[in-house]
Amino acid sequence: MKLSKKQARLRRTTKFRAKHAERGVPRLCVHKTSQHIYAQVISSCGTKTVAMASSLKEKNGGNIEAATKIGSKIAEAAKAAKIVKIAFDRSGFKYHGRIKALAEAARKGGLDF
Repeated sequence: MKLSKKQARLRRTTKFRAKHAERGVPRLCVHKTSQHIYAQVISSCGTKTVAMASSLKEKNGGNIEAATKIGSKIAEAAKAAKIVKIAFDRSGFKYHGRIKALAEAARKGGLDF
């Protein structure tokens, strides 16, 4: 039986989160839709959102420029919460395009992952 695109992505997500639970560091979780991109830093126990940023107020929230802005915003918010070392949870999405732009902007902003 062949998995649909969404089922395959969710399977990849579950595998990462199961392995990450052992590490004990906060994670930068990213979700994207065709029009927007969202990022949040979740505590190491997985129950509390420490920082968040989204492209909802951006005019063109579904492009690489918006993802770069969100990456720098989430880095500032995480540093304000005294979090520097994180795990990057791409939620099963491929590491290219907007996901890659957000990750690189977060690294430039001072996050270590």
